[in-house]
Amino acid sequence: MRTHAVISILGVCLLACGALTLSCGGDSAVPENQAEQDIRWAVHDPERPQPPVVDPGPAGPPAAPPADAVVLFDGSDLSQWVDAQGNPARWRVENGFMEVVKKTGAIQTKASFGSCQLHVEWAAPGQVTGEGQGRGNSGVFLMNRYEVQVLDSYSNQTYADGMAAAVYGQYPPLVNACRPPGEWQSYDIVFRRPRFSPEGSLLQPAFMTVFHNGILVQDHVELTGPTADKARSPYEPHADKLPLSLQDHGNPVRYRNIWIRELADQE
Repeated sequence: MRTHAVISILGVCLLACGALTLSCGGDSAVPENQAEQDIRWAVHDPERPQPPVVDPGPAGPPAAPPADAVVLFDGSDLSQWVDAQGNPARWRVENGFMEVVKKTGAIQTKASFGSCQLHVEWAAPGQVTGEGQGRGNSGVFLMNRYEVQVLDSYSNQTYADGMAAAVYGQYPPLVNACRPPGEWQSYDIVFRRPRFSPEGSLLQPAFMTVFHNGILVQDHVELTGPTADKARSPYEPHADKLPLSLQDHGNPVRYRNIWIRELADQE
């Protein structure tokens, strides 16, 4: 009798614990992935946790492009870039890098791309001015729509989904791998374009994987739509290939060694 009683009591306790876990899981469960985490926070929510800081180590020399890459900027000129109106790009080029010139506007590639592997190296201004979003701000836009944020996030607090290597307004990076201002940084991005039906309905969303200074910071995240200001905009049908663009946010951010590999769409 005592044995059966003990077993019964244990069973009731285990059931109660299981029910408690299920009832509390909505608030305390650890998100399984970045997409699950995303829906729990408003865009630019100041309460969204900051990712941990990871020192990526010193910058190395520019990464040599593979044989099948299209070199978009080799440090010599902006012959493959134009402004949003199709006029020659007016950013400054010297010493192997290009630099944003305030109020000249974003620049974009003459060629268009869809799914791709992209390598970009950038540096925030060595002379620190401003804070938050006003410090070393620019952006890399895949298909002119889907942004990976460029920002001096070294000891610079801002909303988590707007820091360096964030998918802007959607996903903070898994870690903050920023080097100090003035030092060269790298993004290696694998982008899978969204797919639309002939009628314009979304068949498959875009996905993005990002390495910041060699460290995984976006792990095949599903984009909720194009980048928007303080909103999550829905997808709208667009061409299979569009230009890559770099943002003029008013800060003299530098870029060098930009190359891209086109990827076949996955069926």
